Amino acid sequence: MLRVPTRETTTTRRPARLRGFARAVLLLALPMSLGACGYNTIQTYDEAAASAQRNIEVQLQRRADLIPNLVETVKGFAAQESEVLTQVTEARAGLQGALSRTGGADMSELAAANAGLTSALGRLSVVVEAYPDLKSNENFLRLQDELTGTENRIAVSRTDYNGAVETYNAYIRRFPAVLTAKVTGAKAREYFEADAGAREAPKVDFSK
Repeated sequence: MLRVPTRETTTTRRPARLRGFARAVLLLALPMSLGACGYNTIQTYDEAAASAQRNIEVQLQRRADLIPNLVETVKGFAAQESEVLTQVTEARAGLQGALSRTGGADMSELAAANAGLTSALGRLSVVVEAYPDLKSNENFLRLQDELTGTENRIAVSRTDYNGAVETYNAYIRRFPAVLTAKVTGAKAREYFEADAGAREAPKVDFSK
C-alpha cells in the first residue's frame, strides 16, 4: 500500500537533514580554518626542523664514535701525551652526555659540547706534529679522513637545520600564526651555534 508522507513525517525529517548538512559544512570548514590560522604550516615547519635536528645528532654521534679509536691510535705512538688524550676523552664524554640528555637534546648544549671536542682535537693536532710515524700511520690516516668527512657533514646538517629553524621561527612570529602559536604552545627553536658569531664549522686538521 502506497503511503503518502504526512506533514508530520516531512517536518520530522527536515531537522535531521539540516543537522547532517551542518555537520558536513563544519567538517569542510575545519581544515580551511586550520589552514587560515597557520596551524598546518606551523606543524610542517616544525617537523622539518625536527628532522634536520635528527640529522645533526646522527653526525655528532658518528663523530663521537670515532674518538675512542683515535685516542687509542695516538696512545700507541704517544702514550706520554696523556693530558691531551684525557682532554679529548672528556670532551667526547661531554658530547655524548649532551646527545643522551633526558627529555631530548638541547641545541645550544650540543653546539657547545661539539665546540669543546673540536678545541680538544685542535690541541691533539699540535701534539701529533711531534710524531712523524703517527702522522703516516695507516689507521691514523683513515681516522683523520673519517673525522674530516664527518665534520663536513655536520657543517651541512647545521646549515640545513639553521635554515629550517629560521623559517619556522619567522613564521610563528607572523599574524595570524603568532596567535595560533600561543594557543598551541609552539615556541621558537634554538639555532645550532656555539655562540652568536659561530657561523663556520671549525676545522681539525692533523695533516699540517
